[in-house]
Amino acid sequence: MRITPRKLNSFLLFKLPAAYFTGVRATYLDDAKCTVSVKYRWINQNPFSSMFWAVQGMAAELTTGALVMKKIRESGQKVSMLVASNNASFTKKATGRITFECIEGYKIDEAISNAIDTKEGQTVWLNAKGINKEGIQVSDFNFEWTLKIKSE
Repeated sequence: MRITPRKLNSFLLFKLPAAYFTGVRATYLDDAKCTVSVKYRWINQNPFSSMFWAVQGMAAELTTGALVMKKIRESGQKVSMLVASNNASFTKKATGRITFECIEGYKIDEAISNAIDTKEGQTVWLNAKGINKEGIQVSDFNFEWTLKIKSE
């Protein structure tokens, strides 16, 4: 089964309802890039009249995680995936529609290939930037994903 933005959004509803109900939505996914969007609303606000940092984190993590899931599916291997570490920086209030994008699919290809070849766990750092409708970066997230081939 192919992973598409529509299927990811259905997945959110049933498996990650906090992300779904706060407005996190996948909008684009291919071999190199994933785009996720979320609009500032009452349900995802903080007391400072901007989007709560955790909602931005869910959107950012989905951009990287969706790429990892897609690449694992395409590999035909059983691979476990887990976020081991992350960091973020915030440079502007997140209001309006914020779009997160990860364009590092090639890094996942390398990590999965190395995991298959060496039979050892691999880590890969993936970045997602949050950009507002004016094209200004509001946040920058990095996630360290661990990938390990599951033993039969």
